[in-house]
Amino acid sequence: MKELVIASNNLNKLQEIIYFLNPLGINVSPQSVFNITEADEPYSTFIENALAKARHASKGTGLPALADDSGICVNILDDKPGIFSARYAGEPKSDERNNCKLVEMLRNELDRRAYYYCIMVLVRYAEDPRPIISEGVWHGEIILEPRGKGGFGYDPYFYLSEIGKTAAELSMECKNKISHRSQALIRLVDCIKNDRSNGVG
Repeated sequence: MKELVIASNNLNKLQEIIYFLNPLGINVSPQSVFNITEADEPYSTFIENALAKARHASKGTGLPALADDSGICVNILDDKPGIFSARYAGEPKSDERNNCKLVEMLRNELDRRAYYYCIMVLVRYAEDPRPIISEGVWHGEIILEPRGKGGFGYDPYFYLSEIGKTAAELSMECKNKISHRSQALIRLVDCIKNDRSNGVG
């Protein structure tokens, strides 16, 4: 596995993925390089949507494909926005409007505990019956006023009490050690290395 297509056009996600996969000697490209359109995400679970995206990208390129599906889940909102995190406030996608909606939903709530969830699905080819799957969970809470200029998505409102900072206030180095996506990628890298040691990847 020397080349891999990422089933996403999100440059922030791409940078995080490259950070972990480059040391393995894997050339990573976004699906946009191959003119692959975004896949439909009709399912109600993160894993089904991630698998659909990975198979779509692999089928269109003939390459191994990696997809993630991730979002923020708020306990008191029955884990919403969840799979709808990127489009919580509707189309077109807007981090600003999504954050505004979430803050308004929680403004009168005392319990604002939340967690970021990420699942990674890697298919070696489009019909791979044994995709590599890894996940990560990052616990925090939602604050009502943004803090920090880094990150993306809900990061300025995602507060980590044990650190005393929001995700948007963390350095990239720190975030790449503790975030939901980094947890999933660390586990994914271990699975790829195991595949290689067994002559699979």
